[in-house]
Amino acid sequence: MTAVHLLSLATANPPNILTQDEVVEAATEIFSARFPAFSRMTPVFAHAGVRRRQLAQPTDWYLQPKTWPERSAVYDEVALDLFCQAAEAALAEAGLSGDEIDTIVTVSTTGISTPSLEARAMTRMGFRSDAARVPLFGLGCAGGATGLGLASRLARAQPGSTVLLVCVELCSMAFRLDNLAPADIISTAIFGDGAAACVLSSGPSEGFATVTGAAEHTWPDTLDIMGWRVEPNSLGVILARALPPFIVKEIRPAVERMLAGQALALDDVDRFLCHPGGMKVIEAIEGAFGLGQGALDLEREVLADHGNMSSPTVLFVLDRARRRGLPRRSVVTAMGPGFTASTVTLAAA
Repeated sequence: MTAVHLLSLATANPPNILTQDEVVEAATEIFSARFPAFSRMTPVFAHAGVRRRQLAQPTDWYLQPKTWPERSAVYDEVALDLFCQAAEAALAEAGLSGDEIDTIVTVSTTGISTPSLEARAMTRMGFRSDAARVPLFGLGCAGGATGLGLASRLARAQPGSTVLLVCVELCSMAFRLDNLAPADIISTAIFGDGAAACVLSSGPSEGFATVTGAAEHTWPDTLDIMGWRVEPNSLGVILARALPPFIVKEIRPAVERMLAGQALALDDVDRFLCHPGGMKVIEAIEGAFGLGQGALDLEREVLADHGNMSSPTVLFVLDRARRRGLPRRSVVTAMGPGFTASTVTLAAA
C-alpha cells in the first residue's frame, strides 16, 4: 500500500479574543430577560472548561439581530482569510507553494459559500487551474478526522500527489438572540472560531507522521443527536443532552471495530487524540476508553484556549501532540452529526 505522509500542520484564529468571564457578562445581559431559565443555566459557563475563545467579529457585532445575508457576508470574508492563513502556514512548513498542490479538501459546516472557499482562494493561494477541489459540508465536529482520512485516501489513490486539507469554522455565526433553547446557551458557553490546515503527500517526503489507516462508523437513527436546523435568520443548533451517555455506551465498541479492520486493538494505541467537544464529552471518552480522568490533557488545553471550534479542533490537538513528540502510534478521533465517529491512525516518523 502506498504510504501517505503528513508533511505539515498549521492553525489560525481570528483576532477577536473573548474571555469566559466576558462571555458570562454579555450572556447575562442578553439572555436573562429573554430566557427565563437562564439563571439556572449559568453554571454551564463555569463548568465548560473554556477560558477564552476567538471570534470572527468583535463582541458588539453579536449584540444586534443579524440576517442570513449579514452572517453570510462575514463568513465569506473571515472564513476565507482564515483558510488562507492556515493554508499558507502549512505550505510554508512543508516547503511548498500553492501551485504544487494537486488536490484541495475543504471542510466547513458553519457557513454556506458557493463558490466554495478553495475556489475563492485560487488566485490568492496560487493554486493551479487543474487542481482538484473537494469541498465537504455537513460533517460538523467530525470533519477534522473525516477530512484527514479522506485526504489521505485521495493522496494514496494518486501516488506521488500532494493534498492540502483545510478545516475552517465560524461557529459564532450561529449565535442568536431569538427562539432561545438550552442548546443555544450551551453553545454560547463552548463554541469558538478557527481553522487548521495540513499537507499530505504520497511522494518521497516523510514529514512528521504516516497515515496507516482511517475508518468511520455511523449509528442508524441518531439524526437528532447533533446538527443544524436551518431557520429564517440563522442556523439553530441541535445538541442532545444524551450525548455523553451515548458516548460512554457506544464509542468504545465502535472504535474497536474500526481498529480491528486495521488488525489493531485498543491496547495497540499509545495515545488517542480526541476532538474536545466539551468537558462532559472529554470525560465521557476517558471513561469509555478507561483512560483515567485527566488523561486527555491536550484536549483540555485546546478547549480552554480556543473553545470548541468544530472541525479544526482535533487538528489543534494533533498540532500540540506532534510539537511535544508523537508516540509510536496514535489515533485521531472525532464525532459529529450523523451521528458519526471517525478515526485516523498515525505512525510517528
